[in-house]
Amino acid sequence: MTEAYVFDAVRTPRGKGKSDGSLHEITPVQLATQVLGAIRDRNNIDTAAIDDVAMGVVSPVGEQGAVVTRTALLNAGFAETTAGIQVNRFCASGLEAINIAAAKVKSGEADMTIGGGVESMSRVPMGSDGGAWPVDPSVAFKTYFVPQGISADLIATKYGFSRDDVDAYAVESHKRAAKSWEEGRFKKSIMPVKDVMGVDILAHDETIRANTDMQALGALPPSFAMLGENFGFNSVAIQKYPEVEKINHIHHAGNSSGIVDGAGAVLIGSKEAGERLGLKPRARIVSMASIGSEPTIMLTGPEFAAEKALKRAGMSKKDIDLWELNEAFASVVLRFMQALDIDHSDINVNGGAIAMGHPLGATGSMIFGTMVDELERSGKSTALVTLCIGAGMGTATIIERV
Repeated sequence: MTEAYVFDAVRTPRGKGKSDGSLHEITPVQLATQVLGAIRDRNNIDTAAIDDVAMGVVSPVGEQGAVVTRTALLNAGFAETTAGIQVNRFCASGLEAINIAAAKVKSGEADMTIGGGVESMSRVPMGSDGGAWPVDPSVAFKTYFVPQGISADLIATKYGFSRDDVDAYAVESHKRAAKSWEEGRFKKSIMPVKDVMGVDILAHDETIRANTDMQALGALPPSFAMLGENFGFNSVAIQKYPEVEKINHIHHAGNSSGIVDGAGAVLIGSKEAGERLGLKPRARIVSMASIGSEPTIMLTGPEFAAEKALKRAGMSKKDIDLWELNEAFASVVLRFMQALDIDHSDINVNGGAIAMGHPLGATGSMIFGTMVDELERSGKSTALVTLCIGAGMGTATIIERV
């Protein structure tokens, strides 16, 4: 099987996902257009050499619908022969798009691909695409549906994480993200977003709060108590997990991922295709895996996806130097560290979505690129990137620095 190599990775800054956010005026197709154009221009690529492009989009409707990937490719001036596909695996869509792009190279279907993602949460609100799972009783009752925030609080309750635990984790996320920006750790991948006049409008992640502390977070009310207590979702969760007598609601806006806009793209191909284009590989994709997990607790999938990816590669956790897990909620990362016995110093070393935000379809590609950069910066060898996923799933990818 052909090896799949990573030649480049770019991302936009993350802009606050509200009408007053810096990226609100930029449409999803323009966000995708700009990252695709950056990949082309940074590497001086004849785009006729790009066989296919996969981009994650979690709400693929309205401005983000109609295979926005293909529209963005045409808008960016790529060759008409470059195909595009839209991918939705909820929060792991961006990483799944990379895995699809890599699988095309590994199988020999394609020589050069791009995997990435885009989400404009300020323009296409989360949940705009609807779906049967939350609202169709014949499905919701059978699967013990609860909203993700209840799942996060269920994880904290079941596995023994306190309000102080999740708040302390959140404070550290902001500190690490702020330090990473101060030290220029993201400068290799960040491309400023431009407006219609070509003027830079955002060059820095917009939601980092370097001065966040335990006192500030401690003043925030829990976000999901009303959903759990007044709408009955606590009872649903306890029916599924009767060993939990009472749900402890500890998550809030400050220790959960932020709603933001953004896009990312990763250039992937065979070694031979890279040589033809004069490109030097930066990393090799070692292993990929996706799994299904129990849908009520929902967000514990990363540990199982990581184990599957390690097993497929013939590796153990001792072979991984750096871990990157999307910070959907603080308890998700705390449980992952607990389950796999990972030290906090080895995971999310540059901060995460609690500080910088989670542009749903793009996040997987963004944190993947962060790990490519961090392996080079730190001189380390291997990284495992993973995300939790709605409805109980997990996706993981292992990369090795070249």
